[in-house]
Amino acid sequence: MSSSQFNQDNELDDVEKVTLKDEYGRSLECYIENSKETDDLLYLLLMPVDIPVVILAWDDEDSEEEDISDAFLIEDHEEIEKIFADAKAVLAEQNLILKYTAYTLTVSGELPPLEEDKILTLEIDLEGQPTSEPEELQDLASFYSEEQKYSIYTPLDPLLFLAKCDASGNVELVSPEDERMQTILEELLFDEMEEN
Repeated sequence: MSSSQFNQDNELDDVEKVTLKDEYGRSLECYIENSKETDDLLYLLLMPVDIPVVILAWDDEDSEEEDISDAFLIEDHEEIEKIFADAKAVLAEQNLILKYTAYTLTVSGELPPLEEDKILTLEIDLEGQPTSEPEELQDLASFYSEEQKYSIYTPLDPLLFLAKCDASGNVELVSPEDERMQTILEELLFDEMEEN
């Protein structure tokens, strides 16, 4: 799915939605892409309504060419809060509204057209696991905060979450330690591919 399919004016507006909440009280509205009922739980495959974004910080400010090995993902809650106003301002110049949502930062608005020279390929190596598929990100904006360079990107592939809903209607993310997670996720993704 290309990032253009994340735009607000699409056919997904008729799809059922749920809201995830994190431990900080932030919320993330998501479309329900697929669901699977088990004994006492309903598992949901969710995609954020707004466009997910990530912020990278660059180590080497002096280099002419940005080398991805010099970049690191900003995930720390305090650091995100420190640079949030600057990130929001630079995206506002493109009519994108940055939101500090649960589990991922998001933007609303229409993304700029995709250009080949604005795509970054990021490979994430997780300790003790085989190398994952490289992820392609679209460069949206760069800015400086306290002499540190940051760049804001959106993934070209959709960001999906696996959540569970109990009998009371409480929705929460499935823990990666849940032994059923992999099986249920594969079933939901397989069903989703068959429908498309």
